[in-house]
Amino acid sequence: MINRQNSKAARAKRHKRVRAKISGTPERPRLNVFRSENHIYAQLIDDVAGKTLFSASSVEKGFEGSGGNKAGARTVGKTIAARATAAGIKSVVFDRGGYVYHGRVQELAEGAREGGLEF
Repeated sequence: MINRQNSKAARAKRHKRVRAKISGTPERPRLNVFRSENHIYAQLIDDVAGKTLFSASSVEKGFEGSGGNKAGARTVGKTIAARATAAGIKSVVFDRGGYVYHGRVQELAEGAREGGLEF
């Protein structure tokens, strides 16, 4: 019998390993990414205070398009960058959430960079 690896558990393990090494501060918050099958979510988190500063996702009311493709992910990246730069945040720590830096995760990061965030 072939045992199939639990991909959700493997991602959680990778995310836990990455989170042990990176942390967000008020000056340089953590840009967290969550990717579901149909949507993508991004949060700027201050780990010192344990608070979410800003968030953007493909399920928001004014979002145009689909969150399940690269174009939607890039739009979410630009949105989170616009909200952060309006509050004076220029630099962030990127947390890919255990996902491979490829596809929608990469597009979100590039959209955030286009919007003015540095990481």
